[in-house]
Amino acid sequence: MAAPQSDLPLSPLKTVAVVGLGTMGTGIAEVLARAGREVVGIDISEAAAVQAVTALEASTARAVRRERLTEQERADVLARFRTSTDLAAAADADLVIEVTPESYDIKQQVFRALDGIVRPDTVLATGTNALSVTRLAADSAHPERVLGLHFFNPAPAMKLVEVVSSVLTAPAAVGAVTNLALDLGKEPVAVGDRPGFVADGLLFGYLNQAAAMYEAKYASREDIDAAMRLGCGLPMGPLALLDLIGVDTARTVLEAMYAESRDRLHAPAPILKQLSEAGLTGRKSGRGFYSYEAPGSASVVRDALTPLSGGTGMPGRPVRSVGVAGSGTMASGIAEVFAKAGHEVVLAARSEEKAQAAKARIGKSLARSVDKGRMTAEAAASTLDLITPSGSYDSFAEVDLALEAVAEDLEVKQQLFAVFDKVCKPGAILATTTSSLPVVACARATSRPQDVIGMHFFNPAPAMKLVEVVRTVLTADDVHATVRELCEKIRKHPVDCGDRAGFIVNALLFPYLNNAVKMVQEHYATLDDIDAAMKLGGGYPMGPFELLDVVGLDVSLAIEKVLHREFRDPGLAPAPLLEHLVAAGCLGRKTGRGFREYARR
Repeated sequence: MAAPQSDLPLSPLKTVAVVGLGTMGTGIAEVLARAGREVVGIDISEAAAVQAVTALEASTARAVRRERLTEQERADVLARFRTSTDLAAAADADLVIEVTPESYDIKQQVFRALDGIVRPDTVLATGTNALSVTRLAADSAHPERVLGLHFFNPAPAMKLVEVVSSVLTAPAAVGAVTNLALDLGKEPVAVGDRPGFVADGLLFGYLNQAAAMYEAKYASREDIDAAMRLGCGLPMGPLALLDLIGVDTARTVLEAMYAESRDRLHAPAPILKQLSEAGLTGRKSGRGFYSYEAPGSASVVRDALTPLSGGTGMPGRPVRSVGVAGSGTMASGIAEVFAKAGHEVVLAARSEEKAQAAKARIGKSLARSVDKGRMTAEAAASTLDLITPSGSYDSFAEVDLALEAVAEDLEVKQQLFAVFDKVCKPGAILATTTSSLPVVACARATSRPQDVIGMHFFNPAPAMKLVEVVRTVLTADDVHATVRELCEKIRKHPVDCGDRAGFIVNALLFPYLNNAVKMVQEHYATLDDIDAAMKLGGGYPMGPFELLDVVGLDVSLAIEKVLHREFRDPGLAPAPLLEHLVAAGCLGRKTGRGFREYARR
């Protein structure tokens, strides 16, 4: 039976015990001590307790050097932190946060012992990111005072804290820890009890798919990581992030998520088990997906899988002139990129007027670059002079590369490739910028499929560094070598991937977006909380719903349908809520309403 609400704290939590002084526990202790709380750090290992003090001394010394703390403030912080190897040291705490290994047995043992040590009004929090808070609470003598308080690593730097309630948690306990999180300068997000909660629930599914993509030898670890950093603006690629989190930790979280969801997307990729059981757990062991200078080091060193620099050595084809087919934002952006790199560009559209309008758009873009001091007026003028607008694809007769950036419709693209086949000279490379359609289907519309390749630029093309280079089973080696070399000449970062739905970026990004929609559909968390969780906890530049509204819900749904059709995985089926919004004409910013409403321009 729940204790009376008055037994639980309504006043600030002044004394906090942190049980478990690993990296996370030590980081939480530092955050608390620097915010003026009295902190007792408890660990059964004397060495861990000593290490925690040493770490706090070092981090506060750095803060003094950077003028973020005075010497007196540092002394006060260190005085507020004491350590013990005895759980009884938590007797006077207003709040206990356990950050022990992700094991029900260990955590339940800690909670049972605390029941006999702390006051009845002390709040007990678990730092788990994978285990059920409800199951831990049910085993406690006072389940109403047990909740989850999930900090993110490194705790002093990361703003997000997930406050996890079970069906047994008293509102007063939730209020007390929420207020504490705000006092610590953190951003608390209220979530229900589900493995992974919000941030990890979305993040680990994505990380798991990236591991499976690498395991299938679809793309190299370097290309997968570069694609997600440069294509999505993420601070780290997924495989580097798995090494930072710990491959074993990721496997534990995914096992818990799969046990709950039975979604194949959460079933840990076999490579996670292989690496974990071999002791290759990431940075902490010195080797995981990458190899590191030493255990605990962040410095990646060369190993047998590191690609050789200097390209393939395969001689390519000369590319001086480029034809770009299309008149939209992507076509004009790609034409601008090639012209800036000194290539002669033929910009062809279905009419002379459309082609002239596309060139005018490029002129405005270049003028903005001049206004911002990124290029001189002379350079802008000479760049624009390299672009010849045309109302006929016959003008592609002498180009070395013909590249289409027309509507994402396979029939339209195939018709255009048939035209390229007729008008382009022998040896010209024919490229598609498709983001989701099969490149080989475009190639088969020509009599020279060996000359066809995918060059998936990202929008806006002048700003985005990534190009996914998509070779089919029919693409010639010298065509592939030419396009990779060309990407580097136009200052883009090429990543290689096979001709498979979604390539790298969309194959990893859109299932994550779809899972976020499912969370809202199931009333698990709000749009705002999910967006905040991913920006603050995952380092994403935009939350999933902000991004969906920018991309367009119709575009997103089309890509998700392609992925579902190709991989036949039930977990990739588009969320019904997304389908309903598209059917209602709520397509995002472009219609003024998507997941959110926008002021009409």
